Amino acid sequence: MLDYPQSNDLDELDKAILSALQANGRVSNAELARRINLSPPATHARIRRLEDQGYIRQYTALLDRDKAGYDMLCFVNISLKMHQFEQVEQFREVVSQMPEVLECYHITGEFDYLLKVVIHNRKDLERFVVNQLTPIPGVARIYTSLALTEVKSTTALPLT
Repeated sequence: MLDYPQSNDLDELDKAILSALQANGRVSNAELARRINLSPPATHARIRRLEDQGYIRQYTALLDRDKAGYDMLCFVNISLKMHQFEQVEQFREVVSQMPEVLECYHITGEFDYLLKVVIHNRKDLERFVVNQLTPIPGVARIYTSLALTEVKSTTALPLT
């Protein structure tokens, strides 16, 4: 039986596998094994272990936002009036159900939440802010910024 590293301790082969999968999640097991100089069964076993240990959460296709018709990428800062548990949970539940919201973070500083949102156009942004965000109970302030240029966008983690 192979002695694998602890779940929070990746060796160089694990890092090579994860880096390759981050670059191309559709790489074949045979090609990946060739790249890292390991047999296909051993490579497959390592991938399964990395999945089981939660290093690999899912496999997905990354779509081109513009080609899918989402011309605007927005960052929305939100402050809540009060920070009572029920109100915070209600806000989180409502925002989690909005398909336009790609990411939502509870943050420190002047605002309570930061949302990364995709919108088709200016009218769609108005509808989203006025009809979806403003009515959420407890929302005190909404501040929206539009991304003019995407300088860098990646989902790959730096494995060092």
